Amino acid sequence: QVQLVESGGGLVQAGGSLRLSCAASGRTFSTYGMGWFRQAPGKEREFVAAISRNGGSTHYADSVKGRFTISRDNAKNMVYLQMNSLKPEDSAVYHCAAAVSGSFDSWGQGTQVTVSS
Repeated sequence: QVQLVESGGGLVQAGGSLRLSCAASGRTFSTYGMGWFRQAPGKEREFVAAISRNGGSTHYADSVKGRFTISRDNAKNMVYLQMNSLKPEDSAVYHCAAAVSGSFDSWGQGTQVTVSS
């Protein structure tokens, strides 16, 4: 299947920015869509953003629209999540996911994002 490894998480003050990266391997990267999800302690995993195979279409959760940007580089097998104007409620473990078979079926281990107030 697909192996995914996230990086770029950390501790940032409210209003700051972080850029998450996800490296993919195992299948031809340009053949599947990618997404970012997050899970805070005691909460269910929630959708954050998604991007189509060629990067031409993106979709965002209402809670991050206008602040987060998802992008991909098919030549490097990478997907990114640029997060600006971060809020404490954005604190969570962020996972990238690959939609190899149509739904998101491959997941990375996650990277922790903590936003202090």
